[in-house]
Amino acid sequence: MAENDIKAGQASAAQPRADAPAAKKPPNKRVLVVVGVIALLAIGAGGRMWYRSSHFVETENAYVTGRMHQVSSRVAGVVTKVLVEDNQMVKAGDVLALLDPADQSVRVEQIQAQIASMEQQVKQSDAQLLQVRAQAGAAGAQVRQAEAQLLRARQDAERFGQLYNDTMKAVSKSEVDASSAARAGAVADVAARRDNAAAAQAQIGAAEAGRDVLKAEIKVLQAQLKDARQQLAYNSIVAPVAGRIGRRSVEVGARVQPGQAMLAVVEDNVWVVANFKETQLGGLAPGQAVSLEVDALPDHHLVGRVDSFSPASGNQFALLPADNATGNFTKIVQRVPVKITLDPQDVKKYAGRLVPGMSVVAEVRLNQDVKPTQTAAAR
Repeated sequence: MAENDIKAGQASAAQPRADAPAAKKPPNKRVLVVVGVIALLAIGAGGRMWYRSSHFVETENAYVTGRMHQVSSRVAGVVTKVLVEDNQMVKAGDVLALLDPADQSVRVEQIQAQIASMEQQVKQSDAQLLQVRAQAGAAGAQVRQAEAQLLRARQDAERFGQLYNDTMKAVSKSEVDASSAARAGAVADVAARRDNAAAAQAQIGAAEAGRDVLKAEIKVLQAQLKDARQQLAYNSIVAPVAGRIGRRSVEVGARVQPGQAMLAVVEDNVWVVANFKETQLGGLAPGQAVSLEVDALPDHHLVGRVDSFSPASGNQFALLPADNATGNFTKIVQRVPVKITLDPQDVKKYAGRLVPGMSVVAEVRLNQDVKPTQTAAAR
């Protein structure tokens, strides 16, 4: 019995006590490695964000833009032909569509007929002018003839007056009276002839004025003819610049009005307009290189240059700009459009694929060394 108690005591002593504190385990190395990697990544990301915010400015509010020319008719008419299709390349001066020229052709013919009639009237007026000048010449000759007769009548009257006086009566009284009457008649005849000559000269002036009026009317008709021919030429709708056809909305048989948009011609020369925040403009300057990523060309990296800054923020050009004087003022960071030009080689290379309206991400590295030649070239 005693031996059993001794063995039981030894066995209970050999077993550890259940309430004794467990020994501490060493930390898991994998957890430490993961935590360290996460910490390093966080530090790297934070450092990268700090570096990029200090040395770069970026915006996603950027778009490709270019010149789009709306083509419209300058005269009213019915479309007879449409010579282009959507997306077709055209050159400046190419005929895009034709209108029915019947109305303008009739107008041209009418004015030409009026001009021909006026020219005949001018010829008739010239003939009348020659006739009037001839009559004026005859009237002048008659005046000179009457003046010669007046001179002779005066001389006769003087001679008869000298031969008939108180001391000598070599001629009769009737002869003296007849010479005086002849002199008076010659004076009256000269006055009448002069009046006729003056009337003839007045007729010359009137004929010349009438001819000048006809010539002035011809000039007016010629101006109208020039305008009518221009209106006739406007029936041919031509491309104002070289580019590609877009937004064609005209078909054969449609009647168009002056100013009505028929289609658009989009030039291949494009650039980028990036709307930077006003807080980002401090480090920007014309001539700086810009890294561009076009969403439509994900595998192509483009480089542009800052060309110029808009004279006002985008809000000022809005249809209804915000009125900050109403009392509901909330400060909002404004965006200013910045024009970014592209390399002409890239524009030529991606012609047809780089079109207005495409989204762009623009990034500019600050503190660039911009050469004056770069700035001048960008401007």
